[in-house]
Amino acid sequence: MGTLLHKKSAPKELKIAVLSVSTTRKLEEDKSGAWIKKQAKKEGHEVVLHQVVTDDITAITDLITHVTDRVCPDAVIMTGGTGISPKDVTIESVRPLFDKELTAFGPIFAQLSFEEIDSAAILSRATAGIIKGIIVFCMPGSIKACKLACNNLIFPELGHLLKHVKE
Repeated sequence: MGTLLHKKSAPKELKIAVLSVSTTRKLEEDKSGAWIKKQAKKEGHEVVLHQVVTDDITAITDLITHVTDRVCPDAVIMTGGTGISPKDVTIESVRPLFDKELTAFGPIFAQLSFEEIDSAAILSRATAGIIKGIIVFCMPGSIKACKLACNNLIFPELGHLLKHVKE
């Protein structure tokens, strides 16, 4: 079966959790998370959780474990904490939990970023993977990065990814 047929028969409405990693923003100030939530709904998905978590390995790991064990969305979209500063620990928190890593997500996101922001794209460590049958995306916290990843990679493939994960 080709990609077009796969996408045609893929689920159209998914349950999504939006998690923003920040030590400075609260939920009311979370522009990137709010945009993702709004866009997910516009795409026909149900947002089952939108929460901000501090840049701390234990806090992030505990929240992602809670979300995958108790909330059970089809996908988690995380924004923030993917840079290279010492406080950026999203990748260190989430990657060890992956059952499988979507190794193409980071490089493709970096290529798209490079086309927009030139060599500064190397500062991002965006990644994605599967945790307990749930698709998890980790991307930078800037609104431009969120729009780039969601519009070009995440939303066009979500149903297709879920179809394969649930096989």
